[in-house]
Amino acid sequence: MEKQNRLTTAYKDEFYPPIPTRSTRFWRTFFPVQLYNFFRLNLKIMKIVVKGHS
Repeated sequence: MEKQNRLTTAYKDEFYPPIPTRSTRFWRTFFPVQLYNFFRLNLKIMKIVVKGHS
């Protein structure tokens, strides 16, 4: 049996996660939007809970 020569190469660019754009980073950290999303998610959860208890 012959040993196979393996060539070690770096990962391709498509294996790395995409870097968020400047506007994406802004909207993810903008407090009023985060507050709105927080209450919207809580409202969705409360609807599910209320439906389950009726």
